[in-house]
Amino acid sequence: MKNITYLFIAICLLGSTNLLAHSGGHYHKEDGKLLNTWRLKSGEIVKGNFSFAKDDKIFLEQEDGLMKAILIADLITQDQQLAKFKIKKYTELNYLNTTDSEIENYNYYKYLPLCLLILIACIVYSINKNYIKSYIFQSRLGLSTMSILFIFSILMACSKSATTNSDTPIVTPIVNPITVTIPKTSFTFIDSAFAAFKPSISTSWDDTYFYIASTGIPSHNMMIGITNWQQQVPINQPYNGTNSWSIPLQPVYATTPLSTKTNLMKGAVAVAVNGIPIFNALNNRGEDSYKIGELDNWGGHCGKGDDYHYHAAPVHLSTLNGLKPIAFAVDGFPVYGLKEPDGASMIALDTCHGHNGTNGAYHYHGTTDYPYVIGALKGKVTLDPATTAPENQVIPQAFSKPVRPATTPLNGAAITDFVAVGTNSYLLTYKRGTKNGYVKYSWDANNKYTFILTDTSGNSVTNTYQR
Repeated sequence: MKNITYLFIAICLLGSTNLLAHSGGHYHKEDGKLLNTWRLKSGEIVKGNFSFAKDDKIFLEQEDGLMKAILIADLITQDQQLAKFKIKKYTELNYLNTTDSEIENYNYYKYLPLCLLILIACIVYSINKNYIKSYIFQSRLGLSTMSILFIFSILMACSKSATTNSDTPIVTPIVNPITVTIPKTSFTFIDSAFAAFKPSISTSWDDTYFYIASTGIPSHNMMIGITNWQQQVPINQPYNGTNSWSIPLQPVYATTPLSTKTNLMKGAVAVAVNGIPIFNALNNRGEDSYKIGELDNWGGHCGKGDDYHYHAAPVHLSTLNGLKPIAFAVDGFPVYGLKEPDGASMIALDTCHGHNGTNGAYHYHGTTDYPYVIGALKGKVTLDPATTAPENQVIPQAFSKPVRPATTPLNGAAITDFVAVGTNSYLLTYKRGTKNGYVKYSWDANNKYTFILTDTSGNSVTNTYQR
């Protein structure tokens, strides 16, 4: 009789947990399941996987099975399109049959097996009190058995079955942003951002690209503030004609954004509205150029081809450009300064160093901290097959044209002054220890370059080069 009663209790307990334990669908941090990110027009970010839609809301399943309702109209345009896509798919699959009462009771299902365990124990106790007292409470085996069944009941109630819906792509289809068609950028919009810097630069466009031609020499001063100098100086560059900078007019979201921590340490990642290219925040050795003293007070320096470019965000361009973009990335998305396009304070940035604006359009921001401009390219780009990561680069883009052999670092030198001393003629002053050294250089209309190098001991060397 005792064994039969014991078996009855075990069968009831195990049967109750299997009948009422939910078949999965809950997301826990330790599961490693990926929760979709939904962005609201307010700037708030909500994580959760689409479960179903009702009326004008979508319901997201968050960690531990919690449900959150969001008005579709509160989502940014891009995520509204994603929600509509999911609603359409779920309608086709006939998954929109969840009731309000199911939502309300959803978070309580996991406690039902435990409640049923207590109920069964009370029933058995009322039928045979003496047996329960003698076997359960006065027997070590009985106590152990009931403890194991109690724990097993709880675990079964919250475990996921082998056929959990959360593991099937039908329930939570993955939709990449690539499915969203981005409106083609108006060339008049891009051109308006460059207008303040004409005629030093010129622009043109076709159906595919917006082109920027420049000399590579900005209107602001350069070089002052560099404490880690490579002995390079800014000269004019032939960024024109077929060697102009190219910005695609039709951005397309990349399936996986290309991180600048492990890529693009060669060439430009954006072009500033004054025609100066912007390179990765990291130099080709993977070092933060700003933090190691390679950059001047405007965020730039010169490469091996004596080509001036930025590594930090030229946020100072907002002084002339107001709320217009300060640059355009090589994937076609604009880069704004420290304010939103409408003048509001900058909202939180994603890992690419950008976000969707209130109009649903994606853009980057230039900031004063790493990665300064681009954390990862949000849009699709074509990589130069002749280059490999991390020193790979995007094509098409313009290329500098050096006139002299590459120079080497001058340890302990800090640039203290840089002035124009004539047409296409400059004088750079650097300090090493307590003494000054100088580089005076110029070029003529026939592209003949003259460099007069005077070291801190007063010794001078003159070199000429023909481009």
